[in-house]
Amino acid sequence: MPSTTSNVEILEAVKNAPGNRVKVAITDMDGVLRGKVIHKEKFFSVAEGGFGFCDVVFGWDMADVTYDNTRRTGWHTGFPDALVKLDLTTFRRVPWDDQVPFFLGEFFESSEGVEIPSPICPRQVLRRVLRRAEQLGVRPMCGMEFEWFNFRETPESWAEKRGVGPTPLTPGMFGYSLLRAGGNRAFFNALMTELDAFGVPLEGLHTETGPGVYEAAILFSEALESADRATLFKASVKEIGARFGIMPSFMAKWSQELPGCSGHVHQSLSDGERNLFHDAAGRYGMSKIFESYLAGQLAVLLEFAPMFWPTINSYKRLVDGFWAPVKPTWGIDNRTASFRVIPGSAQSTRLETRCPGSDVNPYLALAALLAAGLHGVENAMSLTVPPIQGTNQGAEAIPRAPRTLIETTEVFRRSEVARDWLGDEFVDHFAATRTWEWRQWLDAVTDWERRRYFEIV
Repeated sequence: MPSTTSNVEILEAVKNAPGNRVKVAITDMDGVLRGKVIHKEKFFSVAEGGFGFCDVVFGWDMADVTYDNTRRTGWHTGFPDALVKLDLTTFRRVPWDDQVPFFLGEFFESSEGVEIPSPICPRQVLRRVLRRAEQLGVRPMCGMEFEWFNFRETPESWAEKRGVGPTPLTPGMFGYSLLRAGGNRAFFNALMTELDAFGVPLEGLHTETGPGVYEAAILFSEALESADRATLFKASVKEIGARFGIMPSFMAKWSQELPGCSGHVHQSLSDGERNLFHDAAGRYGMSKIFESYLAGQLAVLLEFAPMFWPTINSYKRLVDGFWAPVKPTWGIDNRTASFRVIPGSAQSTRLETRCPGSDVNPYLALAALLAAGLHGVENAMSLTVPPIQGTNQGAEAIPRAPRTLIETTEVFRRSEVARDWLGDEFVDHFAATRTWEWRQWLDAVTDWERRRYFEIV
């Protein structure tokens, strides 16, 4: 978790750490953690002035194939080094790797000799939204939840299977099962214990309904720290799982027959002392600022959809009756709605946005949700749409969400709200990366097509 000690104390802690290694990392556009191991002696110059990191991480997809449709980086620029500066407050020690010091960084670039935040760096995109929140006098607080499937696979065994027939960790549908968790106690306990020691504390961990699927809720915190924790959670679960011969997958929907994997986000706004979403005298215990925040998400969140449904597979999760909400609806403690208002005490009143899947880049997902909600706050939007009842009762006239990445990408590309909050350079670049992803899908020949057409046509 973010260090409460001074930079001098952090540097001293690194100096006194055993070994000669320090790990540093950033995320690419897809939220994949990319990093380096550097010598401890080099770290001290890096901590002061930053270091070069090839900007190809923003110019290729998750399979390391370079985009051919982006302007900010590519073969035409020669993929130079870009400046990365470490955020020393992210200092952690990796408990499953000999307590090696670990730091997160973010990208900067030079403009007329002045270092400015990179407009396409995911962590900087979230910071941009948070700076605007600060101007509104609010501090977003967030907590992310993830569902994910676990398989008895290694990279080698999975390569041999050529992407077909993974072996689940456990059989059957058995949500909230202490029996199933106990059957893999060492892995389950390692997640709770080692993630906590890594500064990614879990509020809860349990099995979900599905073979080998778990759900974890990460402890609530300020938004940037929440995104850091979520990003490190996904990478850490994979590293810990590999030790036990387990391959975790945060794919949104790996099987047509099984529920998908969510990445729900809990949110509230604070003034530094109190929860601004709570008003005991308000409708359903909601303050006016809460109503405006929710109205903003209802009105414009789908304009940001590629930021929380970022892959081709994300849209396979949006199936009626399979838990994932498919319309921009809200309800009071209703898990079938996209926006679940959770009334409670002055501390616990919050909004759970249930649209995102577990395949998100946490920095971009939070940036999208906060931008949409704060757009409502900034414009004092009124909450005029009534809550749904049951499963979409009262939502008959509300259009369904698009089912393809290219549809949401085109909406995102044209969105004036997205451009206002995130900047033209980010919107253009991210839209290009999603268009690229769609083109790869158009070119792909799948096993579904072979099963359907190979013999019969």
